[in-house]
Amino acid sequence: MSTLDLTLDEIYTLANATMVANGCDEDNANALADIVTRAERDGSHSHGLFRVPGYVKALRSGKVNGKAKPTVIRKTPSVIQVDGGGCFAPLAQAVGLLALAEAANESGAAALSLVNIHHFAALWPETEYLADRGLVGIACTAYMPSVAPAGSKEKLFGTNPISFAWPRPGKSPICYDMATAAMAMGDVQIAARDGKTVPPGTGLDADGNETTDPAKIAKGVLLPFGGYKGSAIALMVELLAAGLTGERFSYEAAEHDNKDGGPPRGGEMVIALSPAVIAGEGWAEHAEEFVDRLAGLEGVRLPGARRHANRLDTGPRAINATLVETIRGLC
Repeated sequence: MSTLDLTLDEIYTLANATMVANGCDEDNANALADIVTRAERDGSHSHGLFRVPGYVKALRSGKVNGKAKPTVIRKTPSVIQVDGGGCFAPLAQAVGLLALAEAANESGAAALSLVNIHHFAALWPETEYLADRGLVGIACTAYMPSVAPAGSKEKLFGTNPISFAWPRPGKSPICYDMATAAMAMGDVQIAARDGKTVPPGTGLDADGNETTDPAKIAKGVLLPFGGYKGSAIALMVELLAAGLTGERFSYEAAEHDNKDGGPPRGGEMVIALSPAVIAGEGWAEHAEEFVDRLAGLEGVRLPGARRHANRLDTGPRAINATLVETIRGLC
């Protein structure tokens, strides 16, 4: 695989220019370019420039409104809804997370539902935003069917990621962002592109047979991680991201999607909890004792540590050359 070295500024400029060229206004383009650049910076390649062609497909088909202006609706002092107006999720998050953090700091717990959005990015930016403000963050979103519930060979769940972040004042937060599928579909697609295999148990081919060939899995079905345990968490995500928000379940998203290759319309649930309010004085010191005990075990790496380490490198990133050429052609 040939690569090109791009600086973070070049990645941002490329993503931004592509979005503007395909119908985004300044606010939407900036939000998307920022999330793409942060993903490449932190090594989350499946959610960086890799996603740009999908963003463009959704813009060109008219499914996504690149000039949308999200609106904030305060249902109660601690329950907030943002109607994205058909935008990609990052812009809706930008206006909703600030209100969510303010509400959680005031009441101790608050919930944000994002509706009428198209989510195509990583989830950790949302929860890290909250953790950086001293709050516990939980976020989840559904997608289109690609995962078979435990015991089935028929896709019903999305990859249904969930992210959790714990604040550590003066330190990088503990943060994970994981698909409830054995592997995120973006990672499967990248493995197929690069000619790699995936671990056993990742998914089935179109005939329902187990395979380690990612190209066959992409045409077949993914499996939940951990069998029935991952399946139960995927079920929870469907209910939180669609049932609780009133937005589309994964199968409904597929039924209404125009099949342009971009992300479908759906919802996202973000929950913020204030340990300062809920636990009270000394919460950080108490939690750090536990974290120190955990980190002191041989072989343990705290969730998010690798991403935060990547973040310290401000140098250029090696990007798939064919992908860069494709994106430049979209401008």
